[in-house]
Amino acid sequence: NMIFDVPELIRFLSEGTTLLPGTVIMTGTPPGVGFARKPPVFLKHGDEVVIEIEGIGRLRNPVIEEKSSK
Repeated sequence: NMIFDVPELIRFLSEGTTLLPGTVIMTGTPPGVGFARKPPVFLKHGDEVVIEIEGIGRLRNPVIEEKSSK
């Protein structure tokens, strides 16, 4: 359900930059997550987002609530 498929993204990006082997292209959120769920599910302080590419490794990012400037 992507607006632009991967070959189209590669074609567009390569018009303005050189894509080298190993370049990671972030494509957004897959269907079935977040507000589309019943009830909606959103990231919150303390959650952790983990992505993994087989043979390369794993990246972990904690979700931290931004402090207000009040």
